[in-house]
Amino acid sequence: MNDQAPSRLLALLAASLWLADFTAGAALPKPNVLLIVSDDQGYADTGFNGGQDIPTPNLDRLAKSGVRCTSGYVTHAFCSPTRAALMTGRYQQRFGHENNPVYDPLDPKEGLPLTEKLLPEFLQEAGYVTGWIGKWHLGASPAHTPQRRGFKETFGFIGGGHQYLNWKPNPRQYTLPLERNGQPVEVTHHLTTAFGDEAAAFVKRHTQELWFLYLAFNAPHQPHQPTPERLAKFAHLNDPKRAQYAAQVSLMDDAIGVTLEAVKQTGQDTRTLVFFFSDNGGPEVNASDNTPLRGHKGQVYEGGVRVPFVVSWPGRLPAGKDYAHPVSSLDVFATALACAGQPVPTDRKYDGVNLVPCLAGETKVAPHERLCWRVGGNQLWAIRAGDWKLVRQKDKPDELYDLASDIGETQDLAGAKPDVARRLAAALEAWDKELIAAVFPGSSVKNEDWGPGGANQRERPNLKPKQGKATAPKESLNP
Repeated sequence: MNDQAPSRLLALLAASLWLADFTAGAALPKPNVLLIVSDDQGYADTGFNGGQDIPTPNLDRLAKSGVRCTSGYVTHAFCSPTRAALMTGRYQQRFGHENNPVYDPLDPKEGLPLTEKLLPEFLQEAGYVTGWIGKWHLGASPAHTPQRRGFKETFGFIGGGHQYLNWKPNPRQYTLPLERNGQPVEVTHHLTTAFGDEAAAFVKRHTQELWFLYLAFNAPHQPHQPTPERLAKFAHLNDPKRAQYAAQVSLMDDAIGVTLEAVKQTGQDTRTLVFFFSDNGGPEVNASDNTPLRGHKGQVYEGGVRVPFVVSWPGRLPAGKDYAHPVSSLDVFATALACAGQPVPTDRKYDGVNLVPCLAGETKVAPHERLCWRVGGNQLWAIRAGDWKLVRQKDKPDELYDLASDIGETQDLAGAKPDVARRLAAALEAWDKELIAAVFPGSSVKNEDWGPGGANQRERPNLKPKQGKATAPKESLNP
């Protein structure tokens, strides 16, 4: 019997069930939701955004199958705050998650406040099987772990980063044990490849159920540890650091391809809503490329918060379309709930919108009147309204840019357009008054030290790591 026959039959069965559901009712059936987030990836480090030196064929195919959001933003200029807003649909400063939490399982304050209800919890109520794979970085106390925040199936690491290969458990470094459903597991190959394999397995397990999968890669965040085989493919690059970074991105693109192929093989591609973006702009230290944007991770210039961003849902959203209006990672929450038939709660302020009507061309109205940022408490702010963007830095004059003609933020127009600057400043200050101060001190992106004695981990004499195991890496099955 043909080895592919069972998977082909399964795909046909899944597609027929989808069609039957669609023809039986007027409303479009609920989609699966696949949320893919990369870590520290530069704006130009995908083929679909013009990158030339790092092939990303799988991400490029995803972009061609859906909508490339050319003004796609995240809510923060570094890691954990972006993820907190992503999981809640609210600006993270509304509940005080403005810093990266330190890894401390004994501190219930270091993490996404437990007063917030997360996206997977809402989707579970809508009948979805929920899965998380990859990086968490939203708190390490027992109450903060993903299995306690709405995820039924989990695989990954709880802290803010991890070694990719040849690691040994050590709570003082990027080598905390990997866990499956809260229990330590053995990983025998490159971590990025493992995440893709796990994601594909999740998709194949749940062909007859609605599912939500949050696939949060730590690639291409440092440390750069590509397999030797993959690094050799970028030996032609003059910058050794860029070559290592490129190999990390390439391995991640493979893992995304494995995941998307599982969706396709099981006949779920036309009923799966896919989001992809990076958690922040590329940092200076990892050889990423934010061209043509100014700035980098940690800043509120475009290079810190504008990211590669794709939304795909074949059959519902157009293929190969560019969408220019600003969209935000905040919108994942509202879009997923709308597609799942779940109303957005009214007990608190939510900031995202359902993107489907916008991306499908059913409305010409921009999703957002404005988007705002605050970084470092009272250090950096920004607001974008239409094509105008105001940047504010503590103790410095406000800066104003017209992004339609100056995407690189090179010409400050605050003096030439004082009325526009005042209008945006007033809107920014009104937004800032709605926010609260950070509820935990956490660690700064400028002190992203996970080594012995580093700022991201605390000494706890009674904290012993669970034992995990890893052996030599293997090359991806999809080079």
